[in-house]
Amino acid sequence: MSSIEVSKKSPAKNLLGGSAQMRNNEPGVINNESDPIPPVYRVQLVCERRGVPKVASSPAAAAKVISRFLQSPDREHVVVLMLDVQKLIIGLHTVSVGSLDASIVSTREVFKAPMLANAASVVVAHNHPSGDVSPSREDIEVSYMLYKAGILMGIDVDDQLIIGEKANYFSFQETRTGPYGSGIPAAFLAGSI
Repeated sequence: MSSIEVSKKSPAKNLLGGSAQMRNNEPGVINNESDPIPPVYRVQLVCERRGVPKVASSPAAAAKVISRFLQSPDREHVVVLMLDVQKLIIGLHTVSVGSLDASIVSTREVFKAPMLANAASVVVAHNHPSGDVSPSREDIEVSYMLYKAGILMGIDVDDQLIIGEKANYFSFQETRTGPYGSGIPAAFLAGSI
């Protein structure tokens, strides 16, 4: 008997091990081959390590927490600090690990953990292994992209930081760089940045 013949003769099992040939109105049960349901997923955020809750009351405070987490890596890391409405740190998430002088920043990946953690706001940061915290043109372009995405997602992007050596940092918000500047460029509002 082939495996196809066996599967046709054996009743399908649902995720809990029970027979799938149950009542038609029972959720998550395949009633027959002509009426399949799509896969059902559960999304869960898992805390890998407990820490002491801290308040990210300033860019310097956020930079200190992120610098301690990163501990001078040899490649660029993009991280997101997730905050509640009182700026209490919910957690820290590594979005991506890049190369010596570049990292991939995906809006979807930046906001995935904050959405699951019910964060009210975030501080997005990446390090420059060279130690030079000056923002590149790409850093500034990404700052606009993330700021705009935060508006659309309903999660404030309080600041974007570049972390250097020995807790040296650059704050887009403190220096009024990119979307935190005195005027928002028309290209940003039009969606071309």
